[in-house]
Amino acid sequence: MEIRLLFSYGLILGTFLIFSSLPSLSLSDSRHNFLARRLATESTGKSTIQQYLAPHNIVRAKLGLPPLKWSKKLANFSSWWAHQRQRDCELAHSNSSYGENLFWGSGKNWKPGDAVAAWAQEKSYYDHKTNSCTKNKDCLHYTQMVWRQSLKVGCARVVCKSGDTFITCNYDPHGNVIGQKPF
Repeated sequence: MEIRLLFSYGLILGTFLIFSSLPSLSLSDSRHNFLARRLATESTGKSTIQQYLAPHNIVRAKLGLPPLKWSKKLANFSSWWAHQRQRDCELAHSNSSYGENLFWGSGKNWKPGDAVAAWAQEKSYYDHKTNSCTKNKDCLHYTQMVWRQSLKVGCARVVCKSGDTFITCNYDPHGNVIGQKPF
């Protein structure tokens, strides 16, 4: 099995989305909101929510940080973005104003906890004293997870047309602000 992770960039300049596969929709379009709510409701039951929240909050609790709370709004957005990536499974960021962690796994059996565990493993590459990642290593997924000011999260998972898994979590407020420590 193969896993790919893409850096989580909390401070994103652009907030515009390109709707390549749904050109007639806009963020204010009620059809988009309906579709996002329907997709999130269909795929995010209480058990699934806990599969995302519990491992996030275990990592945060070890640092004395407040637990994240589930956000339907963020879950709707995550669901919408995951479905945009379903055709190609590309680790492309949404360029929203939210913090965002992305996960790709080979095959369809990846669960929410697998993505969160992969992001949490980056802890070993984060140096709190220097507020930096080990050279040539990723740690920004981890720092987004433990960003003290991030209080809400919403996530989604899709199986792509290739049969691989794409998972995204969005955080509000975003983390990874340049020059600031996560905790």
